[in-house]
Amino acid sequence: QVQLVESGGGLVQAGGSLRLSCAASGSIFSINAMGWYRQAPGKQRELVASITSAGSTNYADSVKGRFTISRDDTKNTVYLQMDSLKPEDTAVYYCNVEIRIRFITTAYWGQGTQVTVSS
Repeated sequence: QVQLVESGGGLVQAGGSLRLSCAASGSIFSINAMGWYRQAPGKQRELVASITSAGSTNYADSVKGRFTISRDDTKNTVYLQMDSLKPEDTAVYYCNVEIRIRFITTAYWGQGTQVTVSS
């Protein structure tokens, strides 16, 4: 059994910062890629940022230069530092983690955390 627990969302003014965390727990053998997605009302879920087990990162064009993804493998945790937030960043943010348990790798989703940026 694996659990992902997200934290760090909230309400912030435009130009402000937030840091999201997503911690995985359970019978984890190893973790591959980790990422953050977001879904705004009426829109499809989209990839925000991802990071491989080797530390390679990928960002959506809309957040490049403002958001930073990182991971701490000693804590099975992925972070998303969000700076210079804009109202269009308002969405529910979900972490996605590829976890290997024994011989099977499965992508798990967090429960989602609301980020609201006021203008």
